Amino acid sequence: MSMARNVRRLMVESPNSLGARSRGRRWERVREFFPSIDDMRVIDLGGTVDFWLRLDRRPAHVVVINLDKPAEPAPPDITVIVGDACNPPPEALVGDFDLVFSNSVIEHVGGHANRLAFADVARRVAPMHWVQTPNRYFPLEPHWLFPGFQFLPVAARASVAQHWPLAHTKSRTRQEALSATMSTELIGRTELKAYFPDSDIVEERTGPLTKSIIAVRPEVPGTGSATRTTADPGGGPAR
Repeated sequence: MSMARNVRRLMVESPNSLGARSRGRRWERVREFFPSIDDMRVIDLGGTVDFWLRLDRRPAHVVVINLDKPAEPAPPDITVIVGDACNPPPEALVGDFDLVFSNSVIEHVGGHANRLAFADVARRVAPMHWVQTPNRYFPLEPHWLFPGFQFLPVAARASVAQHWPLAHTKSRTRQEALSATMSTELIGRTELKAYFPDSDIVEERTGPLTKSIIAVRPEVPGTGSATRTTADPGGGPAR
């Protein structure tokens, strides 16, 4: 295995990596905001079956909407719908949902108009939601693990995507590199709050820096329903 692959595994891919520990803490926080999640019906916008299979406990039922069909059949408590999370097919929205969940998706939907549509779905189809996205202003871009990648000109980003050894999937051609970089648009706290004006915006931090931001409409403990508050559990200044 190459040194670059070893570095990436240590940082984000192995079960004991920094990224895996961060994801574990994130799920603990999800449970804090949604104490009844084990009994909920959840719709995951743009997620994967693998994400839910890695958890030791899952909600009562999860509907996953993704453009790609999973390679393996899902278990009975997970339903997979192939479709666009910004404009879900009617069969994806059958029945009532308790919670909309989305993990690192809104930055990939393709532009402001699609982010608006995505946020509208998240706010509309369930009384509660958790929508997480990497913070644009964290210095290490999470997809390519390249410092300041998100602030480079498109041509420079494409070159990094094609040649940087720590990328998740190195682009084979210049066109692939351009497509990959142009389809990833990180946003900051101000944009997320604009998309979710009636949600709390909370933060995940690495030391003093905000690594991820999350739009949350939380559960009222003991009721299984959502509340809207003016408090910001995450604290910290607006970006």
